[in-house]
Amino acid sequence: MEPKDNIEDTGEKIVYVRPVEAADLPEDVQEELNEQAPGLTRLFAVHNSDGERLALVRDKATAFILARENDLAPVTVH
Repeated sequence: MEPKDNIEDTGEKIVYVRPVEAADLPEDVQEELNEQAPGLTRLFAVHNSDGERLALVRDKATAFILARENDLAPVTVH
């Protein structure tokens, strides 16, 4: 293993993609979700390294596409 000092900074910004149950979202977000996508019970959230939610999308593939379109490096979190 290389010491941390020798690891090259790639400049990529990592974001984390994880599944979220609609029932676990704040009520105002649930209401909006019910209006825009009735019956959807699971979404995928994209978070920055500070844990801030940047986006909610319908599926994992869309989360990865969204991240890459914004020059971010997505990784899955369970």
